[in-house]
Amino acid sequence: MTEHTTDDGDTPTTTGLSGPTRDWLSHRVATTPDQRALIHAPTGDSWTFRELDSLVTETAGQLAALGVKAGDHLGVILDPGIDYVRLIYAAGRLGVTLVPMSERLTPDEVARNLELADVTVLVCGESTESTAVEATVDVPVVSVDEPRWEGVINLSSIAPKSIEPAQWDLSQTMLLLFTSGTTGTPKAVRVTMGNILANAMASSFRLGLTPGDRWLVTLSLHHMGGIGPILRSPLYGTTIVLREGFDAGGAADDIGKYDVTGVSVVPTMLKRMLDSRGTLSDSLRVVLLGGAPASDELIERCRNYSVPVYPTYGMTETASQIATATPREAFSSLGTVGRPLYFVDLDIVDENGDSIEPGSAGEIVVSGLTVSPGYYANPDATADAFTDAGLRTGDIGYRDEDGLLYVLNRKDDRIITGGENVDPGEVVDVLRQYPPIDDAVVLGIPDQEWGERVSALVVLSDPEMSLDRSALDAFCRERLAGFKIPRLVEPTDELPRTVSGTIDRAAVRELLTDARPVTEAEPEWTGEGSDGDAESESDLQVVDDAESDDGVAEAEEETADEVADETHDDEGSVEAEREAAETETEGGEEDPTTGANADDTTTGANTDDTTTGANADDATVESFEEEDERTADDTDGQSTAENATNDGAASLTHDEE
Repeated sequence: MTEHTTDDGDTPTTTGLSGPTRDWLSHRVATTPDQRALIHAPTGDSWTFRELDSLVTETAGQLAALGVKAGDHLGVILDPGIDYVRLIYAAGRLGVTLVPMSERLTPDEVARNLELADVTVLVCGESTESTAVEATVDVPVVSVDEPRWEGVINLSSIAPKSIEPAQWDLSQTMLLLFTSGTTGTPKAVRVTMGNILANAMASSFRLGLTPGDRWLVTLSLHHMGGIGPILRSPLYGTTIVLREGFDAGGAADDIGKYDVTGVSVVPTMLKRMLDSRGTLSDSLRVVLLGGAPASDELIERCRNYSVPVYPTYGMTETASQIATATPREAFSSLGTVGRPLYFVDLDIVDENGDSIEPGSAGEIVVSGLTVSPGYYANPDATADAFTDAGLRTGDIGYRDEDGLLYVLNRKDDRIITGGENVDPGEVVDVLRQYPPIDDAVVLGIPDQEWGERVSALVVLSDPEMSLDRSALDAFCRERLAGFKIPRLVEPTDELPRTVSGTIDRAAVRELLTDARPVTEAEPEWTGEGSDGDAESESDLQVVDDAESDDGVAEAEEETADEVADETHDDEGSVEAEREAAETETEGGEEDPTTGANADDTTTGANTDDTTTGANADDATVESFEEEDERTADDTDGQSTAENATNDGAASLTHDEE
């Protein structure tokens, strides 16, 4: 705990933000006890903060009676519901670190996470009890439902113990959240009370949140995008509308039914909601869109139908949002994730760690109050990612001249083909601009001749149609250097995704590796092309779009011809083939589009007018511009209450959260 001194410098104190504090719900119930705190969407049942606090006191007392105490690690593997919410707040009441886990994990995966996070007690429910029991040996298992397995403790049968709220320091770890682990063993991210508080304040400044807001939670509660709004609700005084899982039509209907003003979703969820209902209730002020890349088509669809979308880029390691675009920014600069939030310092650096100019792609490095202290019991991974300069996000991105951030892809997603570096985000962006393609993911598949082959898995806008490779190649050659054009393009009904909504790159790689051999419809690089294309302006153009997870990244700033010169000085025949193969129109430019996030992300693609409704109503754009002008300026640092009537509408996901 940091010591502070009084004005005359004589007596050390421990007051102010560095001093101890209670859980936020205990403060909220003392200020607005009769404010609506929670609505259970499936039943319509609701609780005030006073009523919710009473439930939490009981749950915390029951856990305390079982021996759970401050400093313990409380594991939770449970379906979303009221019991989960009680446990979230009860952990805060007891001074316990909460360790949420996906209810979809196998027993082996749960056992691994229990060991990684040093879990002392595991709470389950009826649907997860067998998994919990099979995963544990020495860890006690407690169920919120009637147990079916011998040795499992029935929480509701425990007489609660009288307790006092624990005292928290802002540096204490409130959550241990696991990274998705699609590229290796998951890591347990330490998220402190200070991280959550700083991000909550910054988010309220950007989104203009007020105590009158109602936030729909339909994301998994083991991710920051789902648990974040619940933790922040007592800070804001907002109402949580809780769904038990996601259903596109049901979620869209609940927005209107319960006058929801904000929701956190990933792009797939938002697209399905719009497909199901056409548009969303006009009660919405904020659609926080993160967790995975969003297409240009989806963003323009939001514009056409007056959906107030806030594309966001964030990570578990930053307690959710890093940067968030307002609707005006999102609609006028497709693909952007906006500017950094208050308390966030963001830099774009080259491979030497030096800052680079706007328009140049490099690694995104983040520092500030929202950044986690590191990974639990993993000093090597912590030292690798958390440096003196800040958190090395592992994401490649750039800022334009106006300071708007665009995210390209992961460093470890970069493809090296014949010595040339290809950022898959650039290729994805072009594929999404091709009208027959609705979505795409690009990665490198091992190739004996070139090292890696640029390969794409695509979702067609019309599943019944066949893809014309000649037409697609011609389209790509007008926008990409020859070595960047996918040699294999494989259609699929849906892109594989992890439980957090990010692209499951391991599954994509397996699908592409097992795909049919290259045929005449999918020609290998023949070396045919113009000689001058390597000097095209498009080789200098930075375009974005890709999927992001956790890790470390470096920038690639060299143009394609510079890379070719350096790589092939002593390989004349290979260089000649390369130069002959690169075909691209002079001066072609693409609109920047983006998306990335270790746990939360947004990105872009192109709009199909027949799908989105073509032209947006000018009045819609003006209304967003007027609303943005009324939004509280982040740099003012004003409180949520001060901005209650003037802030603009809005992550999600992220927790993102």
